[in-house]
Amino acid sequence: MTEFWIKAAQLLLSLSILVTLHELGHFIPARLFKTRVKKFYLFFDFLFPLPNVMNFSLFKIKRGETEYGIGWFPMGGYVQIDGMVDESMDTEALAKPPQPWEFRSKPAWQRLIIMVGGVVVNLILGFLIYSMVLFVWGEERLPIQNNSFGSIPDSVMVAHGFQDGDRILSIPDGSAQYFNEIGGDILINKARQIEFERGGETLTITLPDTIQAVLMNEEVRAPFFPIFPLGVAGVEKGMEAEKIGLEPGDRLYAVNGVVINDYRKGVEIIRENKGKSVELEIHRKDEVINKTAQVDTAGHIGFRILEYAFLDVDTFRYGFFEAFPAAFIKTGDNLGKYISSLSLVFTKEGASKIGGFGAIGGMFSPTWDWKSFWSMTAFLSLILAFMNILPIPALDGGHVLFLLWEIVTGKSPGDKFLEYAQTVGMILLLGLLVFANGNDILRLFQ
Repeated sequence: MTEFWIKAAQLLLSLSILVTLHELGHFIPARLFKTRVKKFYLFFDFLFPLPNVMNFSLFKIKRGETEYGIGWFPMGGYVQIDGMVDESMDTEALAKPPQPWEFRSKPAWQRLIIMVGGVVVNLILGFLIYSMVLFVWGEERLPIQNNSFGSIPDSVMVAHGFQDGDRILSIPDGSAQYFNEIGGDILINKARQIEFERGGETLTITLPDTIQAVLMNEEVRAPFFPIFPLGVAGVEKGMEAEKIGLEPGDRLYAVNGVVINDYRKGVEIIRENKGKSVELEIHRKDEVINKTAQVDTAGHIGFRILEYAFLDVDTFRYGFFEAFPAAFIKTGDNLGKYISSLSLVFTKEGASKIGGFGAIGGMFSPTWDWKSFWSMTAFLSLILAFMNILPIPALDGGHVLFLLWEIVTGKSPGDKFLEYAQTVGMILLLGLLVFANGNDILRLFQ
């Protein structure tokens, strides 16, 4: 249950940051062009998409012409700009003659800048977060051929002939160079051949074209995971690991006399000794340390497993100015992969895997890890930018589409048309919201 609340807290914090800055992207140019803004809200203070139902705020304060607040319905946020048909559906003002401070009175190019402001902010934000993640933490990638202890295949891969310990060598008909790219190579690039080593023999398995649907149906995020020894990433305060002096970077070479080359075996032995003590042989650089550790009743001694421990990974470190071009490439790659993966949504299997808040929350780390949090926030910022620019009424892209039409033709769509389009768009978004979160609930019960 602790993992649930940690993920929920990360999701709430991430969305709060992204939505607030997205709406600032609309608010700032609106004010620069002297357009009046009635409300600036994180989350909705009404039942989306029914603006006149359940209107109340968790917090609100008025400064000048604008009311700032936090709504009760955790679905995005909005700025209510005078003279604009938006989420608030405030159509009363549109029945009156246009006023100089209203959105509809501004030149089309100014309105266009106001509308694309949120998307631009999200793109820049994703890029800047990636830049700082690379600058502060750098990144580690495991080359495919360096999974020297072998791999753990998902059950789907086992059904196609792979075994525990197979050492993946290459993807001959794909482009994956690193271990975490294998899944995307199979799903998006439709790679089907996997070359691996088993018992000193080099073998190749060709996957069927149905593998794409199977992976989506089974919600397989990684078809293979590398095996590595049991290393210590960190210790929990007050737990046994801290008491016996375990340190980050330590290798638990043996547990109860059993040499551990596969972290799963070490975890298994520790868990089998709930409430008992275990003998640990710890390797710390050139030093060998023997300790006795008391396992708690849950089967833990209180350390976090070091991912890719003692494997030969490619480590990339960046200076402050070097991080920006690297982040630019990373932003483009991740956005491109996301857009390419959307083709899967239009398959039967892909549609059934669309998720809502539960699915997004599940993407966060079960422990509070700032590198993981900021990396996920950057990725969500790119998703938010792309989804908002889609030419769908009620999204920024719908408004942009109508504005481009006005700029090209010189004719503005009527207020009634915009009102109807906004209503249709909001109903479509509500339907998608219900469908996505309904999938989450269905998966929970399954």
